[in-house]
Amino acid sequence: QVQLVESGGGLVQAGGSLRLSCVASGRTFSSYGWFRQAPGQERDIVAAVSTSWSGVNTYYTDSVKGRFTISRDSAKNTVYLQMNNLKPEDTAVYYCAANARGAITTMTYDFWGQGTQVTVSS
Repeated sequence: QVQLVESGGGLVQAGGSLRLSCVASGRTFSSYGWFRQAPGQERDIVAAVSTSWSGVNTYYTDSVKGRFTISRDSAKNTVYLQMNNLKPEDTAVYYCAANARGAITTMTYDFWGQGTQVTVSS
């Protein structure tokens, strides 16, 4: 049975850093995404990574470019989201997703984690 377990969320001051981790059990995947959902808003893509014969492809939404980095450790079946220079507008529940059926920027992933709260205070 496939399970995605996120960790690393918490409360941090603006300008601080957090690293989210997502451990996948049961299978290995070629694509992962990190999404976030703030109260009253839709769930949106933050970053994604896919690996194929041609190499590694990453995506970042504009608001996090230069601040967030997605990476994966295949040996540990884990994907990370390093978040630096956090801003109050980054406050949301962050979700890990695996195995995109369509574009890695869309919500067409087969598997989702339970979410981890990130709160950035001003």
